[in-house]
Amino acid sequence: MGNTTTLGNKSKFRELLDSFGLPRLIIACFLLLLLIAAPIVGLDFPTQITNIITRFSWNAVMVLAMVPMVHSGCGLNFGLPLGIVSGLLGATLSIELGYTGFASFLMAILIATPFALLFGGGYGWLLNKIKGGEMMIATYVGFSSVSFMCMMWLLLPYKHPTMVWGFSASGLRTVISLEGYYDKALANILTIDLNSIGINLVIPTGTLLFFALLAVLMWAFLHTKTGTAMTAVGSNPAFARAAGINVDRMRLISVIMSTWLGALGILVYEQGFGFVQLYNGPFWMAMPAVAAILIGGASVNKASIGNVIIGTILYQGIVTMTPTVMSAAFQMDMSEVIRIVVSNGMILYALTRKTERGR
Repeated sequence: MGNTTTLGNKSKFRELLDSFGLPRLIIACFLLLLLIAAPIVGLDFPTQITNIITRFSWNAVMVLAMVPMVHSGCGLNFGLPLGIVSGLLGATLSIELGYTGFASFLMAILIATPFALLFGGGYGWLLNKIKGGEMMIATYVGFSSVSFMCMMWLLLPYKHPTMVWGFSASGLRTVISLEGYYDKALANILTIDLNSIGINLVIPTGTLLFFALLAVLMWAFLHTKTGTAMTAVGSNPAFARAAGINVDRMRLISVIMSTWLGALGILVYEQGFGFVQLYNGPFWMAMPAVAAILIGGASVNKASIGNVIIGTILYQGIVTMTPTVMSAAFQMDMSEVIRIVVSNGMILYALTRKTERGR
């Protein structure tokens, strides 16, 4: 009887391990080890928790942007820079038109939306023409869009003095401060700040609530008739077509949704970061988002909101904690080198397991 119970417990543990995934368990344990080591090497524990939560709030929406395209069978959205460019156009035009405060954030979303619909529509049309090679083509689309906009940021007729180069009064600067515009527009809403009682913990509640709203809306959409049809297209296009579903239309909707969420994601990132980064700033931003959702347990045709949350916490936690703890432990500034090694290593790991567990 005792042996039977032991075997049952072992099988349950094995099921839990298989469902969570051994690699994710190792990454989670490593993050836990870093959190335990932080106070030992002289770092303030609440400050490290604040950094992880803050970076999660900045990046979670861009990771969420991966979900629609994964569900429709278009694969991982390496063309996320198209959405980011839409968001940057919304941000810069909002400032150019003179909006300030929270109004500039709302206006940036409104202006970015038609750009995201336009770019996402064209991007979706292209992906429908090259079924089977979406992720490879998406990478080139993302890189080329950023390179094209490097020229356009210099040529577009912006005139606002806080954005243009001072010596020529034309062409946008590389970095634009959002102070007086939508800096911390979401982060300052219902902020939980425990510094007043001696604990260095700040939680950007507004940003987290904004992500939660988008996540709930995404979950609700995936349970609608259209969302179910989209999932069917990703699971079995031939069956979906036989059931009367317009496969190309579902794929197009998913790409437009992903592009729009990418535009929202960069605006959320900017309001937390406090600056707009143009030119090559968005060049590699799709890679951490792709890595995060894969580390969270998604595959190229299956993703959930839980994958987004777990993956973003694990990825951002490791990238935030590793250089800080290592630098404090060895008493030398290796933070940038370690950050690059760790972040690119995690991206490499994530991409090598992208074909695991099909639907």
